[in-house]
Amino acid sequence: MKAKKLLLILAAGALALSSCNSGSMSQTTATLKTASDTASFYIGYMYGTGLQRTGIKDPNMSALIAGLNSAMQKKEMTTKPQDMEMFLNMYLQKMAMEKAKENKVAGEKFMAENAKKEGVDTLAGGVQYKVVTKGTGAVPAITDRVKVHYKGTLIDGTEFDSSIKRNEPAEFYLNQVIPGWGEALSNMPVGSKWIIYIPSEMGYGERGAGGSIEPNSALIFEVELLDITTPAATEETAQ
Repeated sequence: MKAKKLLLILAAGALALSSCNSGSMSQTTATLKTASDTASFYIGYMYGTGLQRTGIKDPNMSALIAGLNSAMQKKEMTTKPQDMEMFLNMYLQKMAMEKAKENKVAGEKFMAENAKKEGVDTLAGGVQYKVVTKGTGAVPAITDRVKVHYKGTLIDGTEFDSSIKRNEPAEFYLNQVIPGWGEALSNMPVGSKWIIYIPSEMGYGERGAGGSIEPNSALIFEVELLDITTPAATEETAQ
């Protein structure tokens, strides 16, 4: 997260924290009698969510609130805003690099241990899979469009996406998704259900994906290949 975005999050949080500065720093409930009370609570919640997304663990709440109150009271600071932003950029970049290294090590350890488990096989590109249901249909080519149901989790079990929960199968071309999906599904007969284990380099790699999938994350997908949907010529032309 860029420092400028973090500063905006902190500025929004200042309103909530300064409006209830008589409360405990660890309280999670408040009396919401007015619209202002409710707005303050919502801003505080959104601020906390934004702070979590920065990856900062165990922030010093006393220092954080002192900084917020200093801004709200327009206290003169010796450090210029641009210097604060530069410091935060460097700090957040360092945290992100350290987290990416941790994820890489954890992912490699997970994949190495998982490869030894009964029923788990490994494809040429490094993707591991376990057959839950063996299908008897055709096997898609890497250029085919397929229809699937899936659930995606991190290696700690955190679910980040599920077409099953949405009750709506997903459709996509195998050469337009992450390499791990392409490799796995181009080896699956229609009607199959596999659990696929994707190393970070066959997933989203160093860039990650939004706030849910951090850089260098190994991923687990439960995938059911429902069909190979060959698009009409007009659809191909439109694309």
